[in-house]
Amino acid sequence: MKVVAVENFADPSFSADLIGWQKVHGRHALPWQNTTDAYLIWLSEIMLQQTQVSAVLGYYARFLERFPTLRDLAAAPVEDVMAQWSGLGYYTRARNLHKCAQRVVAEYDGVFPADPVLLAELPGIGRSTAAAIAAFSSGRRAAIMDGNVKRVFARVFGIDTYPGEKKTEDAMWRRAEALLPETGIESYTQGLMDMGATLCTRSSPSCERCPMQPRCVAFATQRTKDLPVRKPKKATPEKHTVMLAIVDNGQVLLEQRPPTGIWGGLLSLPELAGHVAAEDDEVADADHGALAQAVGRFGELESYDRLSTVTHVFTHYKLHIAPYQVTLARRQAMAAEAGYVWCDAAKLAEAALPAPVKKLLLDLVGDRREPQQRMF
Repeated sequence: MKVVAVENFADPSFSADLIGWQKVHGRHALPWQNTTDAYLIWLSEIMLQQTQVSAVLGYYARFLERFPTLRDLAAAPVEDVMAQWSGLGYYTRARNLHKCAQRVVAEYDGVFPADPVLLAELPGIGRSTAAAIAAFSSGRRAAIMDGNVKRVFARVFGIDTYPGEKKTEDAMWRRAEALLPETGIESYTQGLMDMGATLCTRSSPSCERCPMQPRCVAFATQRTKDLPVRKPKKATPEKHTVMLAIVDNGQVLLEQRPPTGIWGGLLSLPELAGHVAAEDDEVADADHGALAQAVGRFGELESYDRLSTVTHVFTHYKLHIAPYQVTLARRQAMAAEAGYVWCDAAKLAEAALPAPVKKLLLDLVGDRREPQQRMF
């Protein structure tokens, strides 16, 4: 007869120790804490996906100033939402944020459901984010599982397989469910987040201050540097593109990118051939003929200058941008050119631009260049 091992992940002392630590040493003054307003909690959880707290704080405040309620967000044009998100990265989050707000208004009369299963069905809200929203806004017992939690579990319980593997991740979810406390879910959930963010950090964990040290397998076996097991490294693909900063009468020509894909829905500079795979980091320059043909749709080419290459690293590849500053002798009417807009230089800082493109343009129009090199 085959014997099947039964997992027993339950451990009430784990949650009790974590809750006790969080109440004394955890974070309590973040702007989205000390509230049960699901809108404020949801917004913070989406912004904090793959983004550190320090980077989110300013965006969070500005976003709420522009969209103080869920209904304000749902009623706003998506272009306004993207503009407020510009620079925060992972722009699919912003598009899903807008879609989610509209769904909640249309299907739930503007009130987020308390059930994490229903929350997880909304755009941009996965299982872990749904659990966090439900826990903080409604006190629902639901398990979270983000990068911080995986790191804490891997070290404390000595999990020596890669957390991104389905088998390992499924086991972590079962452990997370089994460890849920009967009471104090808010402090417990926040405690997991706080421990991963402030003590059990990736490179320099503060084991001497950690309440889990007595039970931590990684600490006992001196493997804090080895756990969690890292994903096998792959060479980062290289791509390049040629971007055109077309200038005329104090304005720059911008192009609306498609709603999906890299920088989906944002404004950007026109490109000659998109993001093209490259063998290395060398960027192919554009010749006069190619530039003249590309610019001809918008006006008569007067002059152009090749600017310094800009390199931007995405999650899945590295992009090398060859920017050209192009001056027109005469502008063409663009009645038939949908998807393009002339933007005043003074409005570039507020435009919904990808971070590297915005920096490139602000460097051109700012005072950091020599007077004879300034765009305007």
